[in-house]
Formats: sequence, structure tokens, C-alpha cells
Amino acid sequence: MAEEIIIAGNTKAEKWEALIPQVVSLIENDDDPISRMANVAAAIHSTFNFLWTGFYRVRRLPSDPADGILVLGPFQGPSACTRIRHGRGVCGTAWAEARTVIVDNVDDFPGHIACSSLSRSEIVVPVFDADGAVAAVIDIDSAELATFDSVDAEALERIAAAMFDSLIASQSHTP
Repeated sequence: MAEEIIIAGNTKAEKWEALIPQVVSLIENDDDPISRMANVAAAIHSTFNFLWTGFYRVRRLPSDPADGILVLGPFQGPSACTRIRHGRGVCGTAWAEARTVIVDNVDDFPGHIACSSLSRSEIVVPVFDADGAVAAVIDIDSAELATFDSVDAEALERIAAAMFDSLIASQSHTP
């Protein structure tokens, strides 16, 4: 396991390429999803100094198991919304549509949930479970407009896949 995240590179792409193997190292032998989410959020946040970096976990509701609700998970940054409904805001949309959503200006996103008035742009990436259902989302907010692009999306999708792969691998090695 990495004791310290070391990032070399000047471009965003170079920083992601340096960060991804270190994130994988942090999570590869950890069988606890909350612990993995905490380390991933911290590693991304400390590397890029985003406004907010974290996870929302899907929690199925007995009254409506088809939809459920997103519940705040581990994060770095200012306090956040604790519950987000299916299909609502950027996070709920990424969950409902099972796809990465990039928003250049959150004021232009219909139904944006303003957890912080400092947030100007956002990216949300789904994390899938073994059945291909969304189990969580990675949510990152920036205080700057148009911060996120396909470079961020591809890197975060690789991290989301590694989070799932590492859980399966660690569980298969558990006696």
C-alpha cells in the first residue's frame, strides 16, 4: 500500500496517469468499500485540489427498491447534501442514466442541487457492481467553470472500474 501519493507531471493527463496506479495500490487489498472510497477521495482531492471530491452510495429503500436514494459517502471538502433522489441533480442523473455526466456550468444544468454556492462545474462517474447496476457515484465539484473534460472522465472511469475489480479480487482471496 502507498504511504504517500506522489504526483509527477505538469498536465492533467500526466497527473491522472501518475495517480491511477497509486490509487489501485491503495485499494487493491482492501475489502471494505467505505475505506476504499475514503482513500480514493483523499488521493484525488489532494492531487487536484478540487472544491469537493467524494462518493454517494446507492441505498435501496424498502418502499421503493427500484429507485432508492443516494446517501453521502466518504468525501473531502466542505459539508455536502446527505441524500439525493434518483434522477435528481447531476449525481442522480448519472445514477439514473448509468453514465458519466460532465457539467461545464452547474447554473445551466436543469435541476442542479446546489450543495455549495462555490461549485461552478461538476463531473459525476458511476461505480458499477457485479450485476452491472450503479452501486455508487464519484462526484467532483470545481470552483472554476469548465474544469472537467474527457481526460477526467476516462481517468475516473478507470478508477471506478478498479474499485469494483479490487473488491472482487480481495473477496476471492479471503479465507
